[in-house]
Amino acid sequence: MSSEATLPFGPIQMLVISSDQTRFTGEVLPELKRLSDEGLVRLVDLLFVAKRHGEIEAVQATELSTDEAEEFGALVGALIGVGVAGEDGALAGAVAGAAELEDGHVFSEDDVWYLADAIPDDGWAAVALLEHRWAIPLRDAIINAGGVALADEWIHPADLVAVGTQLHERYAPPVSG
Repeated sequence: MSSEATLPFGPIQMLVISSDQTRFTGEVLPELKRLSDEGLVRLVDLLFVAKRHGEIEAVQATELSTDEAEEFGALVGALIGVGVAGEDGALAGAVAGAAELEDGHVFSEDDVWYLADAIPDDGWAAVALLEHRWAIPLRDAIINAGGVALADEWIHPADLVAVGTQLHERYAPPVSG
């Protein structure tokens, strides 16, 4: 399979973060912009919700053009459609997905209220869909070599701590008292 036959988008990560206003330093968006400017990631959609003195503020952003958003929606819809009804569901899913992203955003007004309910007053939360553009050539090289991904997971520091805890519980000598 040639790289022209691969997916037009890189791997997508959903990142959900939150904090309180007192610790908000304004470093996140400039770092995201730097990564985007370097072509490492692309912002598929971002929903930022802040709650200040009971008032809700919401901001949405995307780096996709309208055509790219509809293409993304069609691709996601087609994949979901395949899962629902096999190949017959792909076309219906693609049409529905493209229509869903006509406004250019994955996240909706309902998502604003969901995030607002989840954060305390004077807090903020953001959910972002990031396309990892740096991974596209690697993915295509793997496909061109006949390879397939058998697993694909992010490993977080908390995962490693949990492994250490399990190892300690399994192999630590019993404490005598």
